[in-house]
Amino acid sequence: MLREAEIKAFAKLYDQHFAQIYRFVYRRLQDRDVAEDVTSTVFFNALRAFARYRPSQVPMSAWLYRIAMNAINDHFRSRRAVQSLEAVEIIADGHRSVDDTAVDNVEAARVWAAVDSLPPAQRLAMTLRFGSDMKLADIGAVMGRTEGAVKLLLHRGTRGVRSRLRVRLPVTSTHPTSGQACRVA
Repeated sequence: MLREAEIKAFAKLYDQHFAQIYRFVYRRLQDRDVAEDVTSTVFFNALRAFARYRPSQVPMSAWLYRIAMNAINDHFRSRRAVQSLEAVEIIADGHRSVDDTAVDNVEAARVWAAVDSLPPAQRLAMTLRFGSDMKLADIGAVMGRTEGAVKLLLHRGTRGVRSRLRVRLPVTSTHPTSGQACRVA
């Protein structure tokens, strides 16, 4: 049972971190209702483990992001069924065709599926950078790593995603007379 001081500390934690954790979860799941449920699970799990949390071992935000990643992974594991395109409701934005919007949604899902298949550290770095638009220094603080280590994780993660999606980058070379980069066919 939590003491009154722990309850107040947890309430402060919830107020400080709820919005960023919700945004993180939402960017991964792309569904408000599910993101709300998973975010609730994150804070419920954090509350249950709050008495065991040790600030000297890991920063609070890193601890919450780890709980969030586990909750997201649990959600995906529990929903292995693949939806057909007909089952997905797509709302056009008025400037683009429904077909273009559908293709973008499918491509985004492919990219995030590739990110999900990365090793855990790369997956977390990629998700924080591209899913939550965090700066390298902030990602380093969450993960307990240096900015250089985060850059390396992002580089390897990007390379891994390209490999999984079979994306080949054009080869560039420097033009011998102008010194400008040019594509090599």
